[in-house]
Amino acid sequence: MKISCQRDTLTAAFSLAASIAPARSPKEILQNVKVTASGGKLTLAATDMEVGIRLEVTEGVEIEVEGTALLPVQRTGAILRESNDETLTIETDEGGIRVTGGRSKFKLPGGNPDEFPVVDGFDEDKYHVVPTRLFREMVRRTVFATDSESSRYALGGVLLELDANRVIAVGTDGRRLARMEGKGESQGGHETSGMSTIVPTRAIQLIERALNDKEETVDIAARPNDLLLRTSTAVIYSRLVEGRYPNWRQVFPTRENAIQLDMTIGPLFAALRQAAIVTDHESRGIDFTFANGTLKLEASTADIGESQVELPIAYDGEPITLTMDHRYVADFCKVLDSETAFIFEIESGNAPALLSTDDGYGYVIMPMARDR
Repeated sequence: MKISCQRDTLTAAFSLAASIAPARSPKEILQNVKVTASGGKLTLAATDMEVGIRLEVTEGVEIEVEGTALLPVQRTGAILRESNDETLTIETDEGGIRVTGGRSKFKLPGGNPDEFPVVDGFDEDKYHVVPTRLFREMVRRTVFATDSESSRYALGGVLLELDANRVIAVGTDGRRLARMEGKGESQGGHETSGMSTIVPTRAIQLIERALNDKEETVDIAARPNDLLLRTSTAVIYSRLVEGRYPNWRQVFPTRENAIQLDMTIGPLFAALRQAAIVTDHESRGIDFTFANGTLKLEASTADIGESQVELPIAYDGEPITLTMDHRYVADFCKVLDSETAFIFEIESGNAPALLSTDDGYGYVIMPMARDR
């Protein structure tokens, strides 16, 4: 194999593929990116046996001799980052791999590409077409609520539900639950069944990172044990989490007598950050008291101090005090713009709070026991 390519273009593609290759593995071959030069394009493949990616690069690539090579992630990545050359030449021979620039030469050992695991392509005729921007937003607004450390392994991922014209993403750790839905178009009758299409947290974060908003849509195919996602230049594969997701619809409150308050992210987040100044790892609860046209946020920690911050709201009913982990409320605020309007729904001090926006996003927070 012998290719010449623009360094910036190759660096961007290689970095993305390398993010999936494991930093440590008993299978050393996985610490490489497999590069295939054929048909006028460069294909990069990487996997950790749980997640895999195939990337195609056509711009800025000149193929002189077709072939394949294994590029060590750490050394090759360092060469691409540190080089000042606009163009690099990569060539393989029996002695290994040579990377040559205008004023630099490197020689690296080369493994056998035939021993590298196969990374699945996208050959499905049943899949969903989903707007890229929507899918990225769905991941961003749910993945933070997953629980990757829990013994309840099914919570260590994002549940995807896909039917004829709708896509739902759900993340929960048992103490809060994030759900977002949007429109998607089924091709070939594709849909998921049951509560088993759970994409591991790390995998779906890598998938979100690999997507570019320049792509209008992405194709998503759910299979019994894995998920495939396709863009115009990449295919990403992920194993699914084993097990069944809890029935999240039972957690999501549907209440007739709940109080719904119109609020804006910016003012609430600012007040929350102030109230949280006196909290610590052991004392994370903040009392949210709704009364007399005011939301009062109060926190108290024995060794640190007390805080009280007030925010005007349109509520003049009976006082309601709800104690919540300030981190959970902050997570909701962080994934939305400061000017975003939302509904803060409460019922009592013992019932969960529901925060929702008008674009299909809902977030449930379970209350904490009050100790004062």
